[in-house]
Amino acid sequence: MSEDYKFAGWVGKDKDCIGKMVWEEYTPKTWTEDDVDIKISHCGICGSDLHTLRSGWGPTMYPCVVGHEIVGTVVKIGKNVQHLKLGDRVGVGAQSGSCLDCGYCKAGEEPYCDHGQIGTYNSKYKDGSKSYGGYADYARVPSHFAFKLPENLPSELAASMLCGGVTVFSPLRQLGAGPGKRIGIVGIGGLGHYGILFAKALGADPVAISHSSSKKADAEKMGAVQFISTKDDPEWFKKNRRTLDGIVCTANNADMPIIQYCQLLKPHAKFILVGAPEEALKGFNAFPLIMNNNFIGGSAIGGSKDIQDMFEVAAKANVKPWIQLRNLKEANQAVVDMEAGNAKYRYVLVNEKHANKL
Repeated sequence: MSEDYKFAGWVGKDKDCIGKMVWEEYTPKTWTEDDVDIKISHCGICGSDLHTLRSGWGPTMYPCVVGHEIVGTVVKIGKNVQHLKLGDRVGVGAQSGSCLDCGYCKAGEEPYCDHGQIGTYNSKYKDGSKSYGGYADYARVPSHFAFKLPENLPSELAASMLCGGVTVFSPLRQLGAGPGKRIGIVGIGGLGHYGILFAKALGADPVAISHSSSKKADAEKMGAVQFISTKDDPEWFKKNRRTLDGIVCTANNADMPIIQYCQLLKPHAKFILVGAPEEALKGFNAFPLIMNNNFIGGSAIGGSKDIQDMFEVAAKANVKPWIQLRNLKEANQAVVDMEAGNAKYRYVLVNEKHANKL
């Protein structure tokens, strides 16, 4: 099948490229009959994009095209692909490769593949070709990681769910979020706002935890039943001791007060990190964890089962993330605004030449 389109996008050239990406063509991954090509209509801006653009989590393989909250339509399909067809509206999240044979992959937990995961951008496939993300016109990915979207879920809403949404949906499920459970969400930003929305959708009582009360009104509109400010009330961890059945932490500052957060947990409860600081977490005393039988862990994005379950919950509960649409042509300014903390609460890039043709 011949292609009448080219792969071009916003390319980062070095660690100082935030706001300085260059639009140019690039060579996508080598085509296989398990792949699909996607005409991109929308792509969410994720904090991971900024970390990668500036090599915050380690050296980036420049040149790179970031963006792993991709929505678009299938325009080319491999002979081995059975679950999709040309013209399907699909989404691609942060992962675009794994072995698919180990126990974790077969259980729909591909992020924990025994052989490691391949990211949707800034990674290499087995043949050595690079993965490129969604700040672009087209994307080429293994079809296993392209998910057909529910008909009643608009593309602009689905986009940021593909990383931001599932990154908190997965640990919420791990915590058993549901009726009768009070779940703390630390950090009310792009991830944290999803934490509140999905905790509510699952039937739990979300408790918003933030350094100041500036986002209290927003958090309550999202569904938070309580707001805890760690800056405005120095006694916050004493007043709310043993009130939570679990915590999802979306903050990514290395000096976060983890032990104080954990004092909010009931015995046996878990504190799950999804925010990833660029520096090592500061040391903390293990004794309070031991005496309250609490557990600190982490959770990586979400596998295929989580993504499909999340879309089902989102469609059924009419989950509506707080997003702001930005033109793909203005991606440089959008990432600068994201870096400045101006998003309320996720930016979604719109490729207008494709979005208007859906």
